[in-house]
Amino acid sequence: MKIPFSNLPGRHERHFLRKLDNPLFDEPIIDYSDDDLLEVQRLDNDELLSYLTDLRTLVQQAIALNPNEESQVILDLKSDLDESYEKACTLADDQRSNKQAISQLLEVIMKTVRSSAGNDTLAQQQLEDEVLARATHFRLLEHTIVADMLDPDTRIQPQELAASLLSESGEGLAAALEIFDAQQLERTIADARQLLGSMDQPPQEAQARFQQIEDCLAGIE
Repeated sequence: MKIPFSNLPGRHERHFLRKLDNPLFDEPIIDYSDDDLLEVQRLDNDELLSYLTDLRTLVQQAIALNPNEESQVILDLKSDLDESYEKACTLADDQRSNKQAISQLLEVIMKTVRSSAGNDTLAQQQLEDEVLARATHFRLLEHTIVADMLDPDTRIQPQELAASLLSESGEGLAAALEIFDAQQLERTIADARQLLGSMDQPPQEAQARFQQIEDCLAGIE
């Protein structure tokens, strides 16, 4: 009897599940042992434990900021918090409270930065643009395919991208396509067309996702 999958898997187990009995992948996972699944779950758990330690350190740094802290220190912390939020989206278990805490810290830091900008209209506009861009980025990261694609250590290899996208839900794919430019979409369409053309009976869902990618490109041309 095989061990159960996680209710909220991390990035390693998610990619394991993407490839499970999935003919879109060159090397799908067809027959696996409990040890195989336990290994990806172990990797996710190790990442989670390491992340929680790093997050606590980051929060302590934010709390310890001086009122007149050097601007570079604040900017570096802001960047670290952005990266921490991105990492949280790749992890196992429910990370909503951690992401909320990071968002709140970023709001406090942005208020400090705005205050430093004073009456500089251009600087204030740039900060507002940054806030809007971050909100969009965080929204997209709520879709696991986006978080997994943007992960610096992504499990999705370049040759697996088309298969991964064609395996997504319509909603997940729509979010993923928001981060593609026209050239990237053209390349993805070419890879996906070749992949589906190599199959005797491409899955209907995959064909629907392929059409969705083509429609996305048509919409921006």
